[in-house]
Amino acid sequence: MPLVIAIDGPAASGKGTLARRIAQTLDLPHLDTGLLYRAVGARCLKDGVLEDEAASLAAARMLDLATLDADSLRDAETGAAASIVAARPAVRAALLDLQRAFAARPGGAVLDGRDIGTVICPDAPVKLFITAAPEIRALRRYKELLGRGADVTLDGVLADIRERDARDSGRASAPLAKAGDAVEIDTSDLGIEEAFAAAMEIVRLKSGGR
Repeated sequence: MPLVIAIDGPAASGKGTLARRIAQTLDLPHLDTGLLYRAVGARCLKDGVLEDEAASLAAARMLDLATLDADSLRDAETGAAASIVAARPAVRAALLDLQRAFAARPGGAVLDGRDIGTVICPDAPVKLFITAAPEIRALRRYKELLGRGADVTLDGVLADIRERDARDSGRASAPLAKAGDAVEIDTSDLGIEEAFAAAMEIVRLKSGGR
């Protein structure tokens, strides 16, 4: 059975960092599914059609994994736009097959996002839910954005984190939620190496030592 590792959690919880490390360690392909929604949001922002649901659906249908540029999609404005388009059922439906096809690769894959363990890969043998206190996540995102030269304030980033949490958890279509069989890791007080060690131990146990 392919080793599919589903990693979910709120914004800036550290799930992306862990997903990349796990994928590299196990030599598995990795997909940050949030980039898909960021790409759709970025296209809508560029075209001035963020409030147009039909336009966001069209952008989702034209999305090509080969053209995703992670570095250009990491700013706060794109993140907020991603949260908006991700709340639209038609957009999520349009990207569903793309994500499942990635997960079905021979040997398995690592996917991280908001609904991987609950909707995209409900049968994944390994499910992790990565979380942290909002204030901790805001500080992490604030430092990341400062490093990219963004003009932001910590209070502003915290407000954005809280707004995104509410939107992601409260949306009607595939809300952010912990799968019943997912193992939660709270990274509030963990360094990267500690969180990675904890995650790898869970992967080892859940995958039968593969």
